[in-house]
Amino acid sequence: MASDKVLSMEEVAKHNTKEDCWVVLYGKAYDLTKFAKVHPGGAKLITDVAGMDATAQFDPIHPKDIMDKLLKPALTMGVVDVATIKPEHVAKPPEAHKPKPKKKAVKADAAEEEVEEFKKPPLAAMLNSFDFESVAREVMEPQAWGYYSSGGDDEITLRDNHLAFQRITMRPRILVNVREIDMSTKILGVPASLPLYFTATALAKLAHQEGELAIVKAAKKAGVPYMLPTLSSYTLDEMLAARAPDQIVFSQLYVNPERSRSEEYVAKLEKAGVQALFVTVDAPQLGRREKDMRNKFTQQGSDVQGDEEDDGGVDRSQGATRAISSYIDPGLNWEDVPWLKSITKMKVLLKGVQCAEDAVQAYNAGLAGCVLSNHGGRQLDTCRAGIEVLPEVMEALKEAGATKETFAVFIDGGVRRGGDIFKACALGAQACGAGRPVLYSLASYGQNGIVRMVHMLQDELQMVMRLAGTPDIPSITEKHVITTNLADHIVPLPVDHLTMKTYQGLEPAAKL
Repeated sequence: MASDKVLSMEEVAKHNTKEDCWVVLYGKAYDLTKFAKVHPGGAKLITDVAGMDATAQFDPIHPKDIMDKLLKPALTMGVVDVATIKPEHVAKPPEAHKPKPKKKAVKADAAEEEVEEFKKPPLAAMLNSFDFESVAREVMEPQAWGYYSSGGDDEITLRDNHLAFQRITMRPRILVNVREIDMSTKILGVPASLPLYFTATALAKLAHQEGELAIVKAAKKAGVPYMLPTLSSYTLDEMLAARAPDQIVFSQLYVNPERSRSEEYVAKLEKAGVQALFVTVDAPQLGRREKDMRNKFTQQGSDVQGDEEDDGGVDRSQGATRAISSYIDPGLNWEDVPWLKSITKMKVLLKGVQCAEDAVQAYNAGLAGCVLSNHGGRQLDTCRAGIEVLPEVMEALKEAGATKETFAVFIDGGVRRGGDIFKACALGAQACGAGRPVLYSLASYGQNGIVRMVHMLQDELQMVMRLAGTPDIPSITEKHVITTNLADHIVPLPVDHLTMKTYQGLEPAAKL
């Protein structure tokens, strides 16, 4: 086989053009000529290192085994003899991003301006999840920030995920004994300190060097489950090894067009003791995240002029859409559910359900539950927030004969306050998933940042439960909230200053 062949670096260096592009990663040479044209980050990132060892550039973002997930075995050209790699063969990683000066203070005489450098506040200064977001925007690489913060199209759903919670009003009860507040619960049978779990998010190394490993450890400290992502920055083995001895995790799955690969992955999860499998069903194609797309273009600057992309040869803005089809099967459908159930003894749930009919169909198909989610507002714009879909789903499931014990319902998207968790539980959710708050707190302060973020949500939830007259999670019911205006998107609302201060709006190209 080609993958067993030993190559010299001199041989690899001959394949250094766009038309013949070999790249060395972790000691193996890969033919990336075709893949470069559909690379989510643009072809230039790959063709610039053609014929070179790009491990140093590749490692900060991607897991070591991603090429095994993406490429056919025939494109692994062989193992490179380490002794033949010279310094000139090694591509240097990009320089680390330094926070840009953000404020200009004009002196009284207006003769000169002073630039005020960003100074990261101490962790103790963080009072809510929005504080972490504002710090993350300053300390993250621009391309990483663009990737995490972007939403689909006009980002209407991205914003409404949070705003929808504000259309639910509280209906507290008084003179209830709330001396002791118990926030603990069980998520798919797994004990949790509150009704919260860390949902799967791709490429956590973009936030922090420890990436998913830090999230695994923080989840244990915070007492909540973590859903391991398929598209991680660390390998599955590395994430599993980061667990504490008694720590239970879940996993998210993108079904591969080559089903045998998914079967191998699922078998590995089950063998490692993973308790539940969340199959993503809302991404047969990648959404248009324009903030991310524009950022990738502006980062490369004018040196792309004259490239094949300039004459229309490659539409790089759609590269991720094509690339994602190589590891996510757009043909996945209801007829595949029996196969999914047959390949594992884990509980199988669907992640990305957005209407009552699909939730009922999942229940009738014998699945363990579903997540009401719109992929963090990154896929189909103007679809409803998970919290808005929740009431219709719970009513339809009740009519179908489902109970909270036989079919678990979760939501994610826009959860930023302890009160948001309360409202989700009141409407029937077993727990809420947190995605961006985990990444932003990780980017800002590492593992400790995530733990503090969860503790703040606990403090907020404890206060809301006490003021609402609900001493424990089972006592939170739909009678504690009013949803009259939840589905009405034109209700006048007060300005949400924290959201407006941290949300980075879309900009036309002329303003970038």
